[in-house]
Order: sequence, then structure tokens, then C-alpha cells
Amino acid sequence: MLQFPEQWMKNASLGEQIANELRLLILTNEIKPGDIISENQIARKYGTSRSPVRDALKALANDGLIQLERMGARVLGMGLADIHELYDVREMIEIFAQQRVSAAPQEQLIQFLNETIDKMKIAAKYENHSDFAYYDFSFHDRIIRHAGHKRILNLWNGMKSLIMAVLLVTTEDVFAHGPEHLAWVIEKHRKIVNSLLTGNEENVEQSVSAYFKDSKRTLDKSFPEEGKTE
Repeated sequence: MLQFPEQWMKNASLGEQIANELRLLILTNEIKPGDIISENQIARKYGTSRSPVRDALKALANDGLIQLERMGARVLGMGLADIHELYDVREMIEIFAQQRVSAAPQEQLIQFLNETIDKMKIAAKYENHSDFAYYDFSFHDRIIRHAGHKRILNLWNGMKSLIMAVLLVTTEDVFAHGPEHLAWVIEKHRKIVNSLLTGNEENVEQSVSAYFKDSKRTLDKSFPEEGKTE
């Protein structure tokens, strides 16, 4: 069963923990479109009051995964088209952030990115899927935060838990394709670092676009084509 990384969950509230588990269950179709999520049932499962469950359901509604109803929610799910839209927005954010950062890349940021790539290599070596996905996310997250744009960061923060959940699913597919494919994914991140160092906005945009073109191919393999229910 897929789980959010320990590094992600250690400071999460109970409501966030519940939301993260439900995200993965919905994305992997273990909870299907049209299913009803009961506040009372979830509260009993986690041994908690309904308050953190409500917080979790509000977060999932903001993701577009559920529709809130009285005392619970109806699952909408997330089909391939919806996930492509999520990645379209992510690509636009990352082009902006990386171009902004590339104008004056700082040594401390580049060092962090290179160290994170090294951690991805270690996670790949030991077949730690969760850590690999976490460091993949951390790489991109640091660039966006370093860009220092408050409204972009607010938009990113509203998406990041859903993006992490999608990464956990796609990472399973990446590992299934073996060491050569893992090495290719790691090398894509190295190319991003190299493009940042050029300080050339056109190079950065081409690098990000190439990255997401490949990422969307992985999405196509990892998720069903059925759209969410209405």
C-alpha cells in the first residue's frame, strides 16, 4: 500500500494525515468515483472526533477529488485529463520559478539541488520508492520557494499535497521500468540544474518543457483514462 513519506507526515496534523491517506486511496482507485465517504466511519477508523475528518474532506474538496455532502462526501475521483491539467499548471509555475531563479542562481541553492539528486540516487539504489518521490518533490519545491514570489508560492502550497500523491503513484511506474529508467529520471534533474546555471531564460524554458513532456508520458502509463464523475 502506498504511503506518504515519513518526512512529509511527521509535522502533519491529524486532518492532513487523514487527507493524505484518502488522496492515495482515491488516486489508486481503491476508493472509486461515486463512492460515499462517511464522516462517522472515517472518525471511527482513526479514533478521532469529526473535526479533523471535516478538515480532511475540505482539503480533498479543494483538490477536486470529492464533493462535500451532509455528514460526508461523494467521490469524484481524478482521471487522466484532470491530472494532465494539474501538471499543466505545475509546468507553468516551474517555468516561471526557474527563469526567475536562473537570473542569479545562488551557490547554496545549487548545492541543495545537487545533494537532493544524490539522495535520489541512494533511494533508487535501495529501492525506496517513498524516499525517491519525496526527494523528487523536494528538488522542485526548493526552486519554487527560492523564487520568492508570494502568490506563486500560495498557489503551489495549495497544490503540493496532491502533487506529492501523484508523484508517489508515478514513482511506482518509474521503479517498475528498472535501473536505466531511474537513472534517466535522475539525469533529468541534473539537466535542470545545468540549465539554471546558464542564466538563459530560453534554455530554462526548454529544459522545463522537456522535463514535463517526459513526465506526462509517465502519467499516461500510471493512471486510467477515465475521467472523474460529475
